[in-house]
Amino acid sequence: MNLPFLSRHPRVALLRLAGAITPRPGFGAGFSYASAAPLLDRAFAVKRAAAVMLVLNSPGGSAVQSSLIAAHIRRLAEEKKIPVIACVEDAAASGGYWIACAADEVVADPASILGSIGVIAAGFGFPAVLEKLGVERRVRTAGTEKSFWDPFSPERPEDRARLETLLEELHEEFRAWVRARRGAKLKLPETEAFSGRFWTGRRAVELGFADRLGHAVGEAKRRFGEKVRIVPIHGPRPGLLRRLLPGLSAEAVLAAAEERAMWGRLGL
Repeated sequence: MNLPFLSRHPRVALLRLAGAITPRPGFGAGFSYASAAPLLDRAFAVKRAAAVMLVLNSPGGSAVQSSLIAAHIRRLAEEKKIPVIACVEDAAASGGYWIACAADEVVADPASILGSIGVIAAGFGFPAVLEKLGVERRVRTAGTEKSFWDPFSPERPEDRARLETLLEELHEEFRAWVRARRGAKLKLPETEAFSGRFWTGRRAVELGFADRLGHAVGEAKRRFGEKVRIVPIHGPRPGLLRRLLPGLSAEAVLAAAEERAMWGRLGL
């Protein structure tokens, strides 16, 4: 009788993190710290695990959620003394690359997209529309900067300057993390490496953003032999209503549109 749980072959926990990184993933799309942390805990709790493999496929998203997930990965890796390998599929861009840098090594497909080390804020302004419709905008605040970047008012120079400062501070957090995790491996000046540009997997390896080309199963076998046992870590299965009506709410539709735009910025 062959009992897999009694096998002495190397074991590798494999966890997929796919989609946009958002505080409120909707209807199974994307992920957050709250949804990823329990799965990471399970991955690092696999008995006799030789490594944890993170299969990443994300265009990015929330800087805070990315930072929280990356920090959780490092805490578990250091506590359990288990190496972490990030395997990139379509993309580990922006926040996705932030998480990839939490791994000890990064493996990518030649056609993967990696990088986009930058921060973006986007919105719309509607003051001309309101004027054309004859709508009067009424806003009262207690606090001179409470009405910041109001889309229904003309953009103020002080708002633009404040936003640019916030973006630069967030960008420096991102840069500092990449420097700490991969700085010695990068082969580009920081002005280019941290410009927000992204690269294919093959080029990313040449420039030091990734360590080698490959994919999760092949990498596990290369490292631990053909008899390696891969232990998939699955999240909770969505309820019947979510499976039947994945786009039920307006919020889910907007989240899907936002994620589509994020992938579109990568040309995917």
